[in-house]
Amino acid sequence: MLRWRLLVSALIIAPLVGLLVLDYQYNFGVPGIWLWPLPVLFTLLGTAEVLDMLAAKNHRPAAWSVYVGAALVIGASLVPLFSRAAGEATPHPLATLAWPLAALVVAIALAFVAEMARYRQPGGVIVNVALAVFAVAYVAVMMTFLNALRGYHDNGWGMAAVVSLIFVTKMSDSGAYAFGRLFGRHKMAPVLSPKKTIEGGIGGLVTAWFCSWLFFSTLLPVLAGPHAPVPPLWACLVYGTVVAIAGAVGDLAESLLKRDMERKDSSRWMPGLGGILDVLDSLLLAAPAGYFCWISGMLGP
Repeated sequence: MLRWRLLVSALIIAPLVGLLVLDYQYNFGVPGIWLWPLPVLFTLLGTAEVLDMLAAKNHRPAAWSVYVGAALVIGASLVPLFSRAAGEATPHPLATLAWPLAALVVAIALAFVAEMARYRQPGGVIVNVALAVFAVAYVAVMMTFLNALRGYHDNGWGMAAVVSLIFVTKMSDSGAYAFGRLFGRHKMAPVLSPKKTIEGGIGGLVTAWFCSWLFFSTLLPVLAGPHAPVPPLWACLVYGTVVAIAGAVGDLAESLLKRDMERKDSSRWMPGLGGILDVLDSLLLAAPAGYFCWISGMLGP
């Protein structure tokens, strides 16, 4: 299992690093031009996994409305990207969220329209609408923040925002796993995730602190320019704390869904890792938390 986990992880990380480098160095003045297919693909795959898990307990919201709604939301988050390609000015960070929010309203309307079209008798409509909106919000809305991070300020700062989020979140996950294996004694959530321990959580937090400081002191000047102001230590620690806690909640949130649906993994198409949601679970909640840290001015311009 460990061999498969390492192999599949390498097959994911290598192309991702290649796309990040390509998007950073050869984006034709449009940051995100090479990366945007990834959030779209991950959103559609994640949406499919949510629908599959729901079907395991015979919950069947109208699939077409969920897919269309999710595609509209993640597609709307690309509007600032294509606006830049058309030569328009970079919008205010909060303004970039207006398009996905408007798309979410349309997605909610579609969920109602889908249930109207197939309504035959009372029972199940409210649950189906709620689950359809949940699927769109849980996957698509959260993924929009990765696109928003890439569009932050300019090419260098946007890449720094994306890389810092992925680096700190995933290293925190790894730190929690390592500390839990070595020192874990007290269960954090024995019913939801029996292998997670309080000691592992503390280790993940410490790892996030260190990796946040390491990123801003070494990689930020490389990505944002040698004269980029390095955030103070307290800001690095706050960022590490926020991202680590949000990532841990995201991990447990997906565990909650799987437990409720009596599933071990969100899917089985990636041996050793499970499904796309098993890979992205921590990032789904860490992305919005990290985005608001960045736009607060705590970390950059």
